[in-house]
Amino acid sequence: MSPVDEYKVELDVFEGPLDLLLYLIKKSEVDIYDIPIVQITHQYMEYMNLMRMLDLNIAGEFIVMAATLMMIKSRMLLPIEDRPDMEEEEDDPRWDLVRQLVEYKKFKDVAADLQKKEFYQENVFDLRSDNIALADEEGGVDLGDIGIFDLISAFKEVLSRARPEEIGEITAERYTTADKIANILSMLKSRKEIIFSKLFSENASRHEIVCTFLALLELIRLCQIRVRQDRHFSDIAIFALDNENEDEA
Repeated sequence: MSPVDEYKVELDVFEGPLDLLLYLIKKSEVDIYDIPIVQITHQYMEYMNLMRMLDLNIAGEFIVMAATLMMIKSRMLLPIEDRPDMEEEEDDPRWDLVRQLVEYKKFKDVAADLQKKEFYQENVFDLRSDNIALADEEGGVDLGDIGIFDLISAFKEVLSRARPEEIGEITAERYTTADKIANILSMLKSRKEIIFSKLFSENASRHEIVCTFLALLELIRLCQIRVRQDRHFSDIAIFALDNENEDEA
């Protein structure tokens, strides 16, 4: 029985395909107006495969976007004279996608700005407002800024280092997601934080890595842990919410 069959994690909030594309564009440091479609399509499909592996309930819109990217990729690989007829201003097959991404990014930026203003208004009379300001100056990225794709990216990196498995060894492994949940909580009792990559031993198998990652997602969903990055795409730190509450008391 696979770890996914044995323990299925249901996430209440999930980002969409445009969020994933914006994430990949930012991570790859490419120009949103000149997307390297072959590279981004390859990366998008990699993330899709990882989400399927984890059984994260991929919405139909992710599959539609995958088909769109493949169509754009095939058009880009054709000589210009062999491409289907398009309007003059849309000679670039990527243009419609670029417009969607730019508009969506504007919407997200405005929403994030409003959220920051709301947070400020809620805490403007808080006696601990100095602590809040200090936390912002440190530049940390709180749970609200770490999305599922940040976590999947970290998972992808760890999985790429997993040792090969023998068929007999896979059958013999007894890891369960429930056990890994208990293991993570036990680790957090003895230390203030854990760096994501340190959750996995150097000899961890793919089976163990998947179980551990599913355990992490479930603990986040249950609001028992919190994750933080000092900067985008850096190591992810994991905290027990009980530990943080004790620090603030």
